[in-house]
Amino acid sequence: MQSARLQLLAALVLLSSLAEVSLAQTGNGAPNGPHYNLNIIGVPKTKTAEMTGNSGHRIFVSLGKPKPEPAVRTRISLSQSTDGTFQVLDANGTDGGAIFQLPAPGTYSVWVRGLGKPHGETEMTTCADDIAGELVEGEICSTQSVVEIRERGRRRFRDVTEELTTIELDPESDAAQACGDTRVSLFAECLQGYFWAYDNNGLRLLQVRFYYQQQ
Repeated sequence: MQSARLQLLAALVLLSSLAEVSLAQTGNGAPNGPHYNLNIIGVPKTKTAEMTGNSGHRIFVSLGKPKPEPAVRTRISLSQSTDGTFQVLDANGTDGGAIFQLPAPGTYSVWVRGLGKPHGETEMTTCADDIAGELVEGEICSTQSVVEIRERGRRRFRDVTEELTTIELDPESDAAQACGDTRVSLFAECLQGYFWAYDNNGLRLLQVRFYYQQQ
């Protein structure tokens, strides 16, 4: 009898935990709570409109073609916000570069999902231009990337905070030696010129959500 009661109690605790998890997320896999939406929209033609100083929640990038065609890269330069806000500063990435402002990591999580026609794919990587005080040849990019493939059926958000707010460095690289670690947080002073390398193979829409951490 005692064993049966313990089993029943354990089952009730498990059901309660599952209910809490269910309530903590929306039906699309993302958390509940206040957040900032950013839509990265792939378009087939270059835009000519002036989009600097634009506070819209979207960035236009070159669409590219599905694999095996080579990806088309857009550089999304990252500017640090001093007041904790998110903002698009240059929405036109079809000329090769856009600008997005966001706070230093630690107060938010990042979630993504790909939408649009099936079979589109993109790879998004956090990078920097150089080591502080030095000019290096080539980009310093994380060994981790976000790869999002638009498959048929309902798409759910997934947590990519680590991939989009840190750079994982090769332990043998000069950058790792300069920073004293193999994982560097976005806007760390040991590196300069942070950006996201957005390599698109036909993905029409990447939804990015920045969820504010609850105090």
